[in-house]
Amino acid sequence: MAKNNFSFRARLKSFHYAFSGLKTAWQEEHNFRVHCIAAIIAIILSFVLHISTHEWIAVLFSIGFVFVCELLNTALENIADFICPEDNPNIKKIKDVAAAAVMISSITALLIGLLIFIPKLISLALR
Repeated sequence: MAKNNFSFRARLKSFHYAFSGLKTAWQEEHNFRVHCIAAIIAIILSFVLHISTHEWIAVLFSIGFVFVCELLNTALENIADFICPEDNPNIKKIKDVAAAAVMISSITALLIGLLIFIPKLISLALR
């Protein structure tokens, strides 16, 4: 096996590919854009409500969890469509399971957001 030397140029190129993937997801996936809007709202609320460091960790991990699931779901759907463009019950199962992962991550993020933001919003409203 050949030894690969560290290449700063190769590292930059890998970031280019990653950002290209984000751009594709933004342009082609409606749900990705919805998750981006939700993330922006959560981040703005976090600043406005002065959440704690531990709450920030929970919010940021929740956002990341949803994005990772959404991007993996998108990649899986694209691979499945490439391999088998026609309707196929096995491909449907694969896509459904991947979509379920996104749904579970989204619900988890929503519950974490509610646990963090609702008490702070109630406290703010009662002032």
